Formats: sequence, structure tokens, C-alpha cells
Amino acid sequence: MSDNEVTPAWKIETFETKDNKGGTFTEESSFATLFPKYREKYLREVWSAVTRALEAHGVACTLDLVHGSMSVRTTRKTYDPYIILKARDLVKLLARGVSVTQAVKILDDEVACDIIKIGSLVRNKERFVKRRQRIIGPDGSTLKAIELLTQCYVLVQGSTVSVMGPYKSLKEVRRIVLDCMKNIHPIYRIKELMIRRELAKDPKLATESWDRFLPQFRKRHLKTSEKTAKKNEALAQKAEARQAAGLEPLPSKPPKKVYTPFPPAQLPRKVDFQLESGEYFLKADEKQARDSEKKKQKQAEATAKRQEERAEAFVAPAENAALTVEEKRRKKRKAMEEEMDGEEQPSPEKAKKKKKKRVEDS
Repeated sequence: MSDNEVTPAWKIETFETKDNKGGTFTEESSFATLFPKYREKYLREVWSAVTRALEAHGVACTLDLVHGSMSVRTTRKTYDPYIILKARDLVKLLARGVSVTQAVKILDDEVACDIIKIGSLVRNKERFVKRRQRIIGPDGSTLKAIELLTQCYVLVQGSTVSVMGPYKSLKEVRRIVLDCMKNIHPIYRIKELMIRRELAKDPKLATESWDRFLPQFRKRHLKTSEKTAKKNEALAQKAEARQAAGLEPLPSKPPKKVYTPFPPAQLPRKVDFQLESGEYFLKADEKQARDSEKKKQKQAEATAKRQEERAEAFVAPAENAALTVEEKRRKKRKAMEEEMDGEEQPSPEKAKKKKKKRVEDS
């Protein structure tokens, strides 16, 4: 290296075989992790690629399909003491649904991983699914934005979120995910990250505070009076909508009871009722006889009721009797007379004669 070239202080050199001054390890280190049943087929297909990737670092791996577990362990060829922890992270990521091409990148020194557990943060299942979907966004747009701003790989799978990337970015992603599960939308954090990214380009602001540029999102808490007004407005709109639809208005709430500082009167106990009715002083056989009498009485009432219901089916319906020939004639004659009376009003003398004639006929 020439005198003009300067090695940055934060640059991490790759750990090689010559850097291990102690030689082989005295003890074997191993880690194991379980994987779900649906990952078994995929892991069998790619296990040869996993074995090749770990062999390059002197780490042995085993896939146990009987117990559903993956294990990694150091060998005599292992020279990097930290690589076993990287291998542990590799099998964890494979178990959580990360593809083998992406998971193998964890073996690099500059890449770290974080598995965020979100299953126990929200109790309600529907609410949990909604908030988890909010991390992904419509067509994965929110997740893509997080990945671009943090330079991380993010995978939402079941009740965990697997993240791979630089150490500093892992903290940002964890903050976004946990805040999202606490009902803070990821867009707020994404907006803040975008502003930080632009501010980092200006060398003049390197020594200044960025608080004045960052957005301050505060949740506005409504007062009790505002909440009541909002509620009353919603109820009024609902009542208008029901009225417009021709539906009956909702029943009004019953008036509130007058507050009294005194407790309500004590309700009588079962023993008090027995003392009042005299049942308390009865003997055991008398009580039994009384109970059996009540039972028989109830049975008799039920039997009588059933018999009445059955008897209703045999009651003949009321029938209208047909008119006789004489009744039909009288009805017809009466209708004709009413028509004639309506056409002309007879004199009182004629009415009397008509009446006399009707009496003689009858």
C-alpha cells in the first residue's frame, strides 16, 4: 500500500485462516433449530447448496427429517470462531421461510439478521392480520420502500418478520415493525427516513441537529365535550338516514336514574322466603309430599293443555246453511220493492194500502 492511500478506521478486514493464531478449537460448538412441516420439501431440495456454503467455512450441518430440525457444528477445519453464530442465523432464516440464495448472504461479515416476533403484540386476531398487512402495503409497496431506504431484506412470514442487512439498518426496521403493531403507520417512519437520507447529502448539516427538519407527528386527543359532540352528530346523521329510508326511528335511551349515595335495599334470601311461606318449619317427609303434590299438579295442567290442543283438530268448522225456496222468494221480493221505493215516493194513503196488503199476504 502506498503512503497516499489511507485505510479507513471503520473498515473490517476479512477473517482468514492465517489470522487464527490459536489453531484448531479445543471444544465443539453446535446449534440446532426446528423447522415447520411445510418447509421440509424445500429444505431437502436445497440442502446440498447449504452444505457447500458451510463447508467453505469449515462448518458441518445436519438435516434431521424425523425430528424436524437443522443443526450446525464446528469441525477441526473451522478457523473463524464467530462463523458458528453466523451458521446458526443461517438455519434460523431457512426455518422462517427465507430462500437459500438470500440466507447464504448472512455468512458475510457486514450482513447481520434480526428475527422480530410480532405474534404476541396484538391479542385480537383480525387486528393482528390487518396491522401485519400494513407492513407489506398494497402490492408490497410499503415493504419495498422500507427495503430501499434501509438497504435490508425484509420477509413477513406468519408471526415473525425476518430482516437481513447492516447492523444500523436493523434497528430502523425493528422500530418500524414494532410501531406498526402498536397502530403507528409505517408511512410516518418512511417519511422520516427519506428526509434523513436527503439531509445526509448536505455536508454543512453534518455537525448540526436535524430535529427542526424532521416531522413531529403527534396524536391529537379529543376532549370529552368534543367526543360527545362527534357522537351526537353521528347519531343525528343516522336518524336522518333512517327517516329518509322510511324506517322507524331508533328507540331513545331510558332516562338516567337519580343518583343516591345510599346503597339499595338488601334482597331477601331464600331462607326468608321459606320463613314467610312457612316452608322452613316443615319436616322432610312433609316437604317431599308437598313437592310431589306440586309436581303432580303441574303434570295434570300440562296433560289438560295437551288434550285441549289435540281436541281442537276434531272441532268441525262453522258452515253456512243454504237458503230455502221460500226464503229466496222473500229476499227477491224485498229487493224489488226497495228498487221501486227508490224510484218514486208513494203517497201516505198508498203506503198504508201496501202495508195492509203485505199483512193480508203473510
